[in-house]
Amino acid sequence: MGTLILAVTSLFLYSVGTALQALSFRGRVHTNIAVTSLIGTLALIGHGLLLWQTLHHDGGFDFGFFQSSVLISWLIVALLLLFNIRKPVQNLSLGAYPLAGITILMLLAKPESTQLVAADNYGMLSHVALSITAYSLFTLAAAQAVVLYFQNRQLKHNYNSLLVRNLPPLQTMESLLFEMVWAGVVLLILAIITGALFVNDLFAQNVAHKTIFSLMSLAVFVALLIGRYTKGWRGITASRWTLTGCLLLMLGFYGSKFVLELVFHRIG
Repeated sequence: MGTLILAVTSLFLYSVGTALQALSFRGRVHTNIAVTSLIGTLALIGHGLLLWQTLHHDGGFDFGFFQSSVLISWLIVALLLLFNIRKPVQNLSLGAYPLAGITILMLLAKPESTQLVAADNYGMLSHVALSITAYSLFTLAAAQAVVLYFQNRQLKHNYNSLLVRNLPPLQTMESLLFEMVWAGVVLLILAIITGALFVNDLFAQNVAHKTIFSLMSLAVFVALLIGRYTKGWRGITASRWTLTGCLLLMLGFYGSKFVLELVFHRIG
């Protein structure tokens, strides 16, 4: 199937999924979770086929800025659908689906290859896979932290807003946030370890900033988890620490790749 057809199909399905969830959020329609999950799954399949066509090349995989963005948005949607099986997180699709659509449009606008990793370089591929999965999970955690932040503020001011009425109890939201952070920390540690093992020089000029930002963000997340279990950090405090760690991680990944690949036209 052609790249354009897959892209248009995925964009259409993501748009339908976003519209249905938005109408459900506002109380205009009552949507069945099974139906919205099916639409999201079909969009994910089209997104995945498009991703394979653009990511996989003869002898390797392309992890350039736009290709990585499409991969991360695919993983975000996949993780969201998996979480949604046992947790009420479907409202996060209001951010995840449009994000996926934006990355697909970006890829169509500039699809050329920039950064190939050989298919037989299993060590590097494992490092990239762990890193990108960690970034995707922390992106979801950042979205969860933002929602939790506003939920806390509105509950403290006794403001019975549309947001408060549509969200699960505060304890459920906090529990889900820390589950995401725990899983992300484990993946990030594994990504750093595989990077140390399989990247020739982890502190080489083109990856030093990524390594430093990754270590800084890991320190923030570990401090958050320690604070959670020793000082009972929760609510707005947990949201702020999560967003700080995610910002550092995103600066290290997206910031460096954008500057190196799109400004200086070098491999990032």
